[in-house]
Amino acid sequence: MSLAKRMLDLAARHALRAAGDVEPNPLVGCVIARSEQVLGIGHHRKFGGLHAEREALASCKRQGYEPRGASAYVTLEPCNGQGKQPACVDALLEAGIAHVVYAVADPNPAKSGGAARLSSHGVSVEYSRESPLACSLAQPFLRRLATGRPWVIAKWAQTIDGRVATRTGESKWISNPRSRARVHRLRARVDAMLTGMGTILSDDPMLNARDVRRVRRLARRVVVDSDLDIPPECAIVNTASEIPTIVACDQDISSSGITAPRRTMLQDKGVEIIGVRADERGGIDLGHMLERLSADFGVASVLVEAGPRLLGSLMRDDLIDEAVVYIAPLLFGDEMARSSIEGHIVGSLAGVPRFGVHRVTRVGDDIEVTYRRRFD
Repeated sequence: MSLAKRMLDLAARHALRAAGDVEPNPLVGCVIARSEQVLGIGHHRKFGGLHAEREALASCKRQGYEPRGASAYVTLEPCNGQGKQPACVDALLEAGIAHVVYAVADPNPAKSGGAARLSSHGVSVEYSRESPLACSLAQPFLRRLATGRPWVIAKWAQTIDGRVATRTGESKWISNPRSRARVHRLRARVDAMLTGMGTILSDDPMLNARDVRRVRRLARRVVVDSDLDIPPECAIVNTASEIPTIVACDQDISSSGITAPRRTMLQDKGVEIIGVRADERGGIDLGHMLERLSADFGVASVLVEAGPRLLGSLMRDDLIDEAVVYIAPLLFGDEMARSSIEGHIVGSLAGVPRFGVHRVTRVGDDIEVTYRRRFD
């Protein structure tokens, strides 16, 4: 294993500690080293806080190490523009860093150009893709820049043969308690939870993070409800004054006089209603809805906990960036049992969205597999 990969892996592992605290900024880690000796490690800890490079340089100082002439290994190209924090390029130049290795180029026009500027000042700069972990950290950030939509994570639990419920709809519980606890930790670090009316009617979920040591972000609950049929007595509506809740419906429904009394009743309970344009199939345009969540509510990440139909619609429109799948050691062997995704017609393999395995974790007898969309 090369020195660059070891150091970038180390930087990335530290960056992951801030998942849920830095968004909409990217996760970034930095290691300052002289050959094999680590002088300082830092990561971007919270939105608006010091960037990873300045954290790493401060770490050097605390430990009594002189960084002049050392190398900096950074998961994202050092920023070259003033934002909530000064440019990291300035800090690296002032510290006398001689060599910089970065894993991902920064496409943000307000911050890019750091590598070129460092090079123009005589710093040796190296672009390295050797650490898959370091490269993966910025994927959500880069995707948001490219699409204007939040990073969308779909979650479901299934049997070995890919079933999420029996033919009668029974699904509690396919996954084990430890897997379900991990889901609550995931809920505690996203900006929004997304579900559909099928799940509301069958499960009446709360969609909040429970029994979590620290809730990093209080996720908005978002319900896809084209016709504004959500029951006023459901748990999500009854707790809308405590947890931000959005119902996304057809934009004509959201402005119709016929639905005005229902809208008023939901709004009085604390529900925010947003109108979304219709798609060609008669539902709401899910891509437009996600763009609204990003632009109007600052949502950077969405966790989807929904039934096979909504998951199928998201997959059909190529809106799923990541899938976290819990595979339980169960076999239904019933072709009428519900599949994880339905309603998505595949004409040929050429048009199927491709995912790569990002991480595999054993959770008791369950297996947690995280897939990420491939765009290569």
